[in-house]
This record gives sequence, structure tokens and C-alpha cells, in this order.
Amino acid sequence: MSELHDILGKHVGDGRAPGAVALVARGDRVEVAAVGSTDAGGGTPMARDSIFRIASLTKPIMAAAVMTLVDEGRIALDSPVARWLPELASPKVVRTPESPLDDVVPAARPITVEDLLTFRAGYGFPDDFSLPAVAPLFAELLQGPPQPQAVAAPDAWMAALGRIPLLCQPGEAWLYNACSDIQGVLAARVSGLPLPDFLAERIFEPLGMTDTGFAVPAADLGRFTGYYRAGSADRGGLELVDPQDGQWSTPPAFPSGAGGLVSTVDDVYAFARMLLGEGTLDGRRVLSPAAVRQMMTDHLTPAQRDGSRLFLLGQGWGFGGSVDVEPQEPWNVPGRYGWIGGTGTASHIVPSTGTATILLTQLELTGPSPLPDAMNDFWRYAANG
Repeated sequence: MSELHDILGKHVGDGRAPGAVALVARGDRVEVAAVGSTDAGGGTPMARDSIFRIASLTKPIMAAAVMTLVDEGRIALDSPVARWLPELASPKVVRTPESPLDDVVPAARPITVEDLLTFRAGYGFPDDFSLPAVAPLFAELLQGPPQPQAVAAPDAWMAALGRIPLLCQPGEAWLYNACSDIQGVLAARVSGLPLPDFLAERIFEPLGMTDTGFAVPAADLGRFTGYYRAGSADRGGLELVDPQDGQWSTPPAFPSGAGGLVSTVDDVYAFARMLLGEGTLDGRRVLSPAAVRQMMTDHLTPAQRDGSRLFLLGQGWGFGGSVDVEPQEPWNVPGRYGWIGGTGTASHIVPSTGTATILLTQLELTGPSPLPDAMNDFWRYAANG
């Protein structure tokens, strides 16, 4: 057994995560470990090709897909999105973040494509979830843990979004999550394709990501993992949130660009290799080098980074993922790009060293921070290996 296998094994079983798959690539040297089982009952052993709900690891993929449209000149970063998203043509903004929903002022300027990519459009989660303008995101848009079968179709979802005031003026503050879902609707409307077809055409098929999508085909459900949260005596201390034949067994009405994808460690690694290759994988170009650099560049001001210590933990934000700018741990390397998912997933790359690290588990995070010991131990190993 490898050291990586032993590290994962410390966090699997006995009421902890049922299983996990991890990959650490340092240049051409790739190490993969799979431990535990796909469900808390200890049935099917976890394998390298096991399929996971990757949650917010969807966000970098969504941003990359939008950037293919920028590369083609079909949209520009400074394009107002109202041309394709008329629901956002005349947004209102609460007068202050603490103001009630009916105390609004007009937006000072239009929302742009770059606002969506940098999470500065005015929609999303601040550190304080009690603010009045946050409640409708949960009540009307179901912006909580992924629930693919519970969300309205894109046009109805956008209509509801258009009735919710912005929490901040466009460009003013970084707010989490909602902008990736809006990116998904934008990409579908610009391309004229349903989002699953668009992502397949631009990202999944060129990169050979054959197990990535918004639902698991019936023939592959045997490789799909269960999804759990801690805190229940049932199932050895784990509560089943979604079984293998649950919400991801059929296509959703709303394919979520913020957190709806399922994938495998090798599919996520293919996406990471494309970014490390400046937009190219095995001779196939997906993005321009300039687009990749924009994705992995911090676009936030120091005040915007400090405004979300709960989610960003002192990091910056590129397009679809965080960028390390304030090393706080040994694994925080300036320029490290990636993100974590609420289903217990993480994927990062370090362009300066050609390193990729991917961790896929089945255990729901208790919140944006602190992060679970399994992630910290995994990153520590990846940094020191």
C-alpha cells in the first residue's frame, strides 16, 4: 500500500467517510489511491473509476466553458449580459446589505460577463447569511446543497432571479455561488444548446471526460457512490443524503453550473491537465493560453478578499476557482488554482510546478470552514511528497 492510501485510510470507516479516491500528479508522476467502499454498507469496493457528485468542482469547468465563447468572440468580458439574460436588464440593488427587500436603488451599471466570472455581479452568498437579500436565494432558487431534481427549469429560474434584488452593486463585492448558475444559463442561450450538450461539445468530448455529466446513466450506477452527512446513528454514524439511484439517476430540469456535475478522478485530472497545458491536452486545444491565464489570475481587490473570509480564507478568486495569494499553510502556494465542493471534494493545480491534486469523498462538508482533517492531511502530503 502507498503512503497516500494510508493517509486516506485514516479518514475512512468507523462512522467516517465510507470511501475516497485521491490523485496526486507531479509532472508525469501520477499516484492514485482508492480506499473504502462506495456506500456505508461496505458493499462495492471503491475504485479508480468510481463516480462522485463533485459539487462546486463544477464551477471551474463552467467558467472554462464560458471562456470558449470569449475565445470565439461570441461574447466579451465587458459585454453586458442583458442581451442574453433580459431578466437582468434592469436590476435593483438593496440600498445597504442590511436593507429589507423593498428598500432598493437602481444598479449603477449593467452586469457584465466578467462580473459573473469573478462572482462580483451582486448575486450570491456573503459571510452573513442572515441578510434579508440572502433568504430568497434559498427560498426561490434552492441555492443550498445540490438538489438537482428540486430546481425549476432555467427560464423559470431566471424569472425568479430577476425578482430578487442584488445584495451589492455590480463589481463591488465578491459573493459566492449564484454566478456560476447564471453562467450556465448564459452559455446555453449564447450557444443555442442545452447546457449539458454545450459542456459535452466544448469540454467533455475534447478532453475525453466520458464519465462527467449532470446524471449517471443506468448502466453506470454500479460505479456511482452514495452521498452522506455526519451526525446520525443510522448507518454507522452516517446519514444517507442521496443513494446511487437517487437525484442524479435522471437528468435535471436545471443543470447547475454551480454544483450539478458528477465525475471521476481521471476526468477531473483531464481537466486539470488541460489547464496545466495552457488550454491544450494531448494536442487538442480547448482554450487559448490567454483564457487560461485569466482563469487562474486573482481579480479581486484586497478589500474584496477580506470581505469573505468565511469562503475565501484569504485567497483570491480567478474565474471559477480560488487563487492562493496569502500562503497560510505549507500547501498554499502563490498561484495555486482550484476549489472545493460541498460533497467533500477538492481539486487544485500549481502551474509553476506542474502539480495537480484531486480528492473525492462522499461526506458532506459541515460548512465553508473549517475544512475537514482529511483534506488538510491530503494537501499536506501532496505538498511534502
